[in-house]
Amino acid sequence: MSFSSEGFILTAHSIERQAKTYIEFWFLCEGKVVKGVTPAQQLVFFILQEHSQQALHLLQQQGIAHQYQALELNTFEHQPVGALYFAKSNFAYKAKNLLKQHYLKCFEDDLRLIERYLMERFIYGSACFSGELLPDQHGTQAAQPITTINAVQCKPSQFVPVFNILSIDIECSAQGELFSIGLATNTAYWVLMVGEVQSSPAWICWVKNEKRLLQALVEKVMAIDPDIIIGWNVVNFDFRLLIKRAALYKVELNLGRQQQPLVWRDARNEADQGYVSMPGRVVVDGIDALKTATYQFPSFSLENVAQTLLGKGKDSTNVDDRLAQIEHDFVHDKIKLAKYNLQDCLLVLEIFSHTKVLDFLTLRGQLTGLELDRVGGSVAAFVNLYLPKLHRAGYVAPNRPQDGGLASPGGYVMSSRPGLYQHVLVLDFKSLYPSIIRTFKIDPLGLVEGLKSPDKAIEGYRGGKFSRDKHFLPDIITSLWQQRDQAKSNQDATRSQAIKILMNSFYGVLGSGGCPFYDTRLASSITMRGHDIMQTTAKWIEQAGYQVIYGDTDSTFVWLQGPHSNEQAKQIGESLAVDINEKWSESIQQQHQLHCELEIEFETHFSQFLMPTIRGSELGSKKRYAGLKITEHGQQLIFKGLETVRSDWTPLAKQFQLTLYEMVFAQQDVKDYLQQIMEDTRAGKLDELLVYRKRIRRRLDQYVKNVPPHVKAARLADQHNAQQGKSLKYQNKAWVSYVITQQGPQPIEYQSSQIDYEHYIDKQIKPIAEGILPFIDLSFEALTSQQLPLFN
Repeated sequence: MSFSSEGFILTAHSIERQAKTYIEFWFLCEGKVVKGVTPAQQLVFFILQEHSQQALHLLQQQGIAHQYQALELNTFEHQPVGALYFAKSNFAYKAKNLLKQHYLKCFEDDLRLIERYLMERFIYGSACFSGELLPDQHGTQAAQPITTINAVQCKPSQFVPVFNILSIDIECSAQGELFSIGLATNTAYWVLMVGEVQSSPAWICWVKNEKRLLQALVEKVMAIDPDIIIGWNVVNFDFRLLIKRAALYKVELNLGRQQQPLVWRDARNEADQGYVSMPGRVVVDGIDALKTATYQFPSFSLENVAQTLLGKGKDSTNVDDRLAQIEHDFVHDKIKLAKYNLQDCLLVLEIFSHTKVLDFLTLRGQLTGLELDRVGGSVAAFVNLYLPKLHRAGYVAPNRPQDGGLASPGGYVMSSRPGLYQHVLVLDFKSLYPSIIRTFKIDPLGLVEGLKSPDKAIEGYRGGKFSRDKHFLPDIITSLWQQRDQAKSNQDATRSQAIKILMNSFYGVLGSGGCPFYDTRLASSITMRGHDIMQTTAKWIEQAGYQVIYGDTDSTFVWLQGPHSNEQAKQIGESLAVDINEKWSESIQQQHQLHCELEIEFETHFSQFLMPTIRGSELGSKKRYAGLKITEHGQQLIFKGLETVRSDWTPLAKQFQLTLYEMVFAQQDVKDYLQQIMEDTRAGKLDELLVYRKRIRRRLDQYVKNVPPHVKAARLADQHNAQQGKSLKYQNKAWVSYVITQQGPQPIEYQSSQIDYEHYIDKQIKPIAEGILPFIDLSFEALTSQQLPLFN
């Protein structure tokens, strides 16, 4: 019996049976999950036709089963290619290694079977599918029957899934002994707790030992039957530990659908990182998901993120104290521990709900074909979108540069004019790099075709020439741009953000040696065009009678001079934007006979603005400024690149800078405030603001020649921890809080010496004060010398 439906692709795995390779899909449909297995698939890569006889001879010699077919496809050097087909992945792997050993080029040999299958059918995220229906199959304890189809065929779909989500968190000892496992969905929750049964809430499920805990986890996951499992560092902590403990007790973690096993894979380049997969379910880590959606926090600890986003978190933030409390509660108050365990699960659920990050990842998948649990993946996204179009134009993708490629110029950054200004406008080009790609037809295929017919091509940079009519990337971006405009009009912030991130990634991809389409002529034709656009725009603004005091990538800072109301400033900004847009339309049409897609917008009016100097110099700094922004809700102080927005400065520095700048912008006398802040610092009244908090990026033992203060503090802390029999919590990529004392840096939990207040005056207060005081004719040294008698 035939069966057809549409659904979102949860997982896809290649499977081998009887010397053939198939793809097993798990689709989340409306109200059910469907497993579909394709007909036998062949793995493929390409070789030059001129190498075919030598290649086939080598493969036959080694007994590697294959098929060969000459194709009407060419390389970017216009050399015809043929395809080698293989029934099994190890055949393809052995073949490409053999050919490369004999210096025969292989093309697209790094594409996974599943990626090729989906992209060549233009399937991204969701699919319409059909096949032959098999009888209903029940996994042990499965929540519902599994619909299974064979000979599945797929085509594109825009199906929108509704996921069954399970949040998971474990509690354990310092040695990794499991105490409990928390589980929560949007409608129910449980904690599986090791211990004798006692009077407790119904959501606590008691198990007699750790082995039974692991078995109960499998049973509960089968009963809940989630599509997505989420957690905080859930892969590289929770699942890594669960796998270790399951191996110890010889428990099979058959957590996939139909009780298929969980599979662990170590990351290639990071010893402490790995990946987990299971058929029919996706594991999404909260930290990775938020980073992918471009969230930024000084710390991605669950406590910090929950406090920042939700305004709530845990009671304890000290890792050592928390671990000791967990171990104490497991012995003396298991119900308290269960509540604590459950709290983590619920906080993660709330964070996912608050940020709509699963919606973001789903949209990303439907735009690019990237899996929900894929971290990064901008190159893969580009290849998924671009390669099938390229094949239909008669080309195969080139290979990645072996040397990593040449660096392309970065974004334009103008030398600033330092000063304290009134009434500064910011004009921004809307998505400058995507606009340049659209306008000047920057495109890998366009470069190949443009170089083939240079007389009719659009001139690029560093020898680049681009076809006026043979290209794909400008049209891909135009389509995304229109979708983003529609998302904005629908107030769909999640979709708008997903599209923005994707569009802005294309320049970086073309300039990355990790991308098969890398060519310095592509990236340079974007950035260097951007340089010219920014410089010409500044010239036009100055011809209109205004001063440009700074420019950065796509933003131009314009000083109006003289008194202006907010409304007057806004009118000038909007008028300038209209004038510049008209000039660019005329210029690009006249010089290149192209339609201009560039659009500059009036973005901000700063009533007060500071462009500082480089420390110890009279030259203007770059990417550092502060301004008082006029908004419909009032005034807002904005800092860019200064101490108050940097995580490696103390709370004292941040609070001091904020107050000092507010006073200067309000034209208040700051002398008394400066003297008071130094007096209070030296008197010990601000000690709670003197704590540095910094992350250790490597293992402690890897710091040999240059040992920074936070590493010294961490080593001292772990020396004390070792003496007291506590866990060594700073050995690998941890956060450390410390103060500078008269005996050097010391961790706050083991501070034994008096704080070195002069360090904080000299290193935290003085640099900030010297960044702004000269612009109001004050000297920090003069103010300090006036204060000295107070302490004699």
